Amino acid sequence: MACQYRASDMGEVQRVLQNVWYLVGREDPRRVVHAIKVGLALTLVSFLYIFEPLFDGFGQNAMWAVMTVVVVLEFTAGATLCKGLNRGFGTLCAGSLAFIIEVVAEKPGQTFLAFFVGSSVFIIGFGATYLRFFSKIKRNYDYGVVVFLLTFNLISVSSIREDDVVLLARDRLFTIAIGCGICLFMSLVFFPNWSGEDLHNYTVSKLEGLATSIEACVSLYFDDQEKDGNIVDVKATNEMISKGYQLVLDSKSSDENLAKFASWEPRHSRYRKYPWQQYVKLGTALRHFGYTAVSLHGCLESEIQTTPSIKGLFRGPCIEVATEVCKVFLDLASSLRVHRRCSHDSDNLHQALHDLNSAIHSQPRLFLNSKSNHSADKHAHINNCNEVRDQPVLRPSLSKIAMLSLEFSEALPFAAFAALLVEMAARLELVIEEVEELGRQASFKEFDEDLVSIEVRQNETKESVKNRDLYSHQVTPAVE
Repeated sequence: MACQYRASDMGEVQRVLQNVWYLVGREDPRRVVHAIKVGLALTLVSFLYIFEPLFDGFGQNAMWAVMTVVVVLEFTAGATLCKGLNRGFGTLCAGSLAFIIEVVAEKPGQTFLAFFVGSSVFIIGFGATYLRFFSKIKRNYDYGVVVFLLTFNLISVSSIREDDVVLLARDRLFTIAIGCGICLFMSLVFFPNWSGEDLHNYTVSKLEGLATSIEACVSLYFDDQEKDGNIVDVKATNEMISKGYQLVLDSKSSDENLAKFASWEPRHSRYRKYPWQQYVKLGTALRHFGYTAVSLHGCLESEIQTTPSIKGLFRGPCIEVATEVCKVFLDLASSLRVHRRCSHDSDNLHQALHDLNSAIHSQPRLFLNSKSNHSADKHAHINNCNEVRDQPVLRPSLSKIAMLSLEFSEALPFAAFAALLVEMAARLELVIEEVEELGRQASFKEFDEDLVSIEVRQNETKESVKNRDLYSHQVTPAVE
C-alpha cells in the first residue's frame, strides 16, 4: 500500500512539473535560464555568510548583498542596469552625506548630534520625496532616490548608537557593490536578454497580430465558414481575433518600461541615440488603430445583423479592403523585423476603397429605405422581380422598439461595418508614418525586396522564440 501511495505521489509530482514546463518554460525557455541565473547569483552572495573570513569582514552587513541580488536582478539587462546603477549611486550618495553630517555634529556633543541628525532626516526626507514628483526623476531615477532615502536614514540614525559610522557605511556600500556586480555579470554576460530586442520583437508581433485579427474578423463576418478546405471553428476564431487586438491595447505599460530600460543598455551605443521612444509612439498609433479593430469585432456580436443577401452584395469589396490593410501591416512587420525601411504601394488599397464606395453607391435604396416607403418599395420589388427580400436577423429577446427600428434600413448594421473598414484605412496612414519615422531615426537600411525576403526567412526560427509573452516580464516593485 505504501508503495502504491509513493507511486501515486510521484505521478502527481511529474504531472505538476510537466504542466509548469508547458505553461512557463516551453512558452519562453529564457524564463528557465533567468531562474538559473537568479539561483546562481544567490548562491554566490551566500558565500559572504558561508565562508568565515568573508563573514568576519562584513558581518551582518552581508545581508545587504543578498537583498541587492533579490531586488536588482531582473529579466532583462536594461532593467538590471537601471536598478543596479540606481541602487549603487543612491547608496554612495546616502553614505557620503550621512558621513559628512556625522563628522559635523560629532564634536559639539551627543545632544547636538541627536538634534542635528533629527533635523537632517526631516530635511533630506522632505527634499528627496519632493524630487520624486518630477517626471524625469520619477521615470528614470525613482528607485535610486528611494534607496538613497532608505540608506541615509538607516546610517544616520545608526550613527547615534554606533561608534564607527564610517565602518558601517563602508561595509554596506561594499556588500551592495558586490551584489550589484554579481547581478550585472549574470545579466550582461550570462545569456543576456535585451530590453531593446524585446521591444522591437514585441512591436513586430503587434503588427502581425492586428493583421491576423482583421483578416479573421472580416472572414467571419461574411460567414466564410470554410477556408482552405477546413471548417472554421467560430469560437477559436473569435479568440484569435480578441488575442490579436488585445495584445495591442494592453501594451502601453510594457512599451514604456521596455523603452526606458532599453535606453540603459550599452549594446546600442553604436548609435548616437537610438530612438526607443519612437517605438512608444508607434505603439500609441497601433492602439489608436486597435480601437477600430475592437469595434469591427463588435459588429460580429451585434444583436441586429444584416441579412446574408445584403452582405453578399458587398462581400468582395469589403474582403479586398481588409486584405490590402493586412498586406500593409505584414509588409511593415517584415521590414521592421529586419531593420529595413518599408516600401509599400497604397494604390491597391485606394482601388479597393474605390470599389467599395462604388458598390455602396450602386445600391442607394438599401441605405435610404425609410419606414414610409418601405412597404411600397417591397411591393414593387415583388411585382417586378418576383423575389421576396430576406428579413433581417433579430434575436427573440429584443423589444418591439428594436423591431420597429429595423424598418428604417436593413443595411444599417452593414453600413457601420463598412464605415469601420474605411476608418481603418484612414488610421493605417498614421501607423505607416510612425514606422517610416522610426526607420529614419534608427537609420534603417534602404528597402531591397530580395534582401528583405532572404533576411525574413533567416529570422523565422529565431523570432519563433522571441515573439512570445514579452510584455509579461514586469519589473518587481520592491525597494530593498
